[in-house]
Amino acid sequence: MRNFLFLTSLLMAMAITQNIHAQTSKKKPLVTGDIAVNPATVIKTLFERLGGTAGITAIVDDVIAAHMNNPEINARFLPFKAQPEKLTVIRQHTIDFFSAGSGGSAIYSGRNMPTTHKGMNINPTEYMYVVDDILKVLDKHKIDDESKKDVLAILWSLKDMIISK
Repeated sequence: MRNFLFLTSLLMAMAITQNIHAQTSKKKPLVTGDIAVNPATVIKTLFERLGGTAGITAIVDDVIAAHMNNPEINARFLPFKAQPEKLTVIRQHTIDFFSAGSGGSAIYSGRNMPTTHKGMNINPTEYMYVVDDILKVLDKHKIDDESKKDVLAILWSLKDMIISK
């Protein structure tokens, strides 16, 4: 379970901030009552830019698959194929964390990064393989460059809480 929590925490890291860098829309202004609202000035949360609950769920599922298929890091993740009940719980925690932290309405009640990674001794190379897998999945889901930069910034900010703990 400790090894798979590495995946969980990294995925959750992607979601620890809300409303990072606004992405604008090119639609015509909307009128609500006497107030005109220009959608170009409406800020979308990271949650919205990643596709909401459905988008985040698909991203989490694809990142799990990518890690299990990556020969450089899959030894940390493959044991959970034989423990589907644990994998299901971890997956749901990851979705909740990712959703809550990126501006969605889900509530996350899991552990923090340092607690989750304590004793795992994750090295910098492993961390970079995980980050690379995540970015490839975001590409697969056609996530815009600004949102990918936001996710990368979050992952990079968490590395000291994860590496060599």
